[in-house]
Amino acid sequence: MTLQDLISKIQPLDEAAMQTARARQDDLTKPRGSLGQLESLSVQIAGITGQARQKIEHKVVITMAGDHGVVAEGVSAYPSEVTPQMVMNFVSGGAAINVLARHVGARVVIVDMGVASEIEHPAVVNKKIALGTNNIAQGPAMSHQQAIQSIEAGISVVEAEIEKGLDIVATGDMGIGNTSPSAAIAAAITGRSVQEITGRGAGIDDAGLQRKINAIQKALEVNRPNPKDGLDVLAKVGGFEIGGLTGAILAAAARRKPVVVDGFISTAAAMIAVSLAPAARPYLIAAHRSQELGHQIMLEWLDLQPLLDLDMRLGEGTGAALALSLAEAACKILDEMATFSEAGVSDKE
Repeated sequence: MTLQDLISKIQPLDEAAMQTARARQDDLTKPRGSLGQLESLSVQIAGITGQARQKIEHKVVITMAGDHGVVAEGVSAYPSEVTPQMVMNFVSGGAAINVLARHVGARVVIVDMGVASEIEHPAVVNKKIALGTNNIAQGPAMSHQQAIQSIEAGISVVEAEIEKGLDIVATGDMGIGNTSPSAAIAAAITGRSVQEITGRGAGIDDAGLQRKINAIQKALEVNRPNPKDGLDVLAKVGGFEIGGLTGAILAAAARRKPVVVDGFISTAAAMIAVSLAPAARPYLIAAHRSQELGHQIMLEWLDLQPLLDLDMRLGEGTGAALALSLAEAACKILDEMATFSEAGVSDKE
């Protein structure tokens, strides 16, 4: 299936299912609207799945890894060697995403999209496009064909996981330096300044922040990505794991699965996905507001209201894992809570 074929399969939300869900939500034994975003979330998930009373059982976090040539510009507090080391930490179950996924009962799928060293482990899905992207401060991150290849790889990962059982998917990332391409994507698409978008990532100092801003500014000037063309933006200033997450989002939307979007890097992928397929936007659930500077601007562009605000900035899918439990709770409220008539409670409204 080509990328365009997949995009054409993304349908509007099911209005009938949403109406049924909303009517039941309004009849549950509570004041209308008193559970806030949990109510609207249950209605959204009904529209996504076409099931007015959806049960969420199979929760999947897809964490995609890739390296970035722009690290050569001194934009990160950590060297690129940390990326494969952290991937192996995921494999051994010792990272934050493993702990939180276990906490919410989700399985973690680890994907090598473009780590700059060879990783051979049966627990890592190998979709490597290349050994890291090129330095975006000097030229395009990747070729147009590699951008398509990365998206198609993400699609294939989600398709395979749906076959194993998947009710909801959460996005995650790992890649030293990946807040730089994410900031470049956000600045390119929103038109906002690099200074407004760019934060400290994993914790760089003031001098490092200035190097990062300069590198991103140079990347935009050198590459001149077309803000109306998501593929062009991805190819010129993106990352392989960002392309993979883009494909994961599009595949989930095409198969009517809710997508819980993690933080800064995952939201950059969501922006690419929505640029390519505006119909995918209603399938997105923003997990949290990242501490990373420009994340709120990105959420506003996507018109998404985050579920959590915990000053998190780790990535890996950690915020999205926590939000999975809220999505499951929202569906349980709608499905398991009694209505006024069922409970024999008077509805005074």
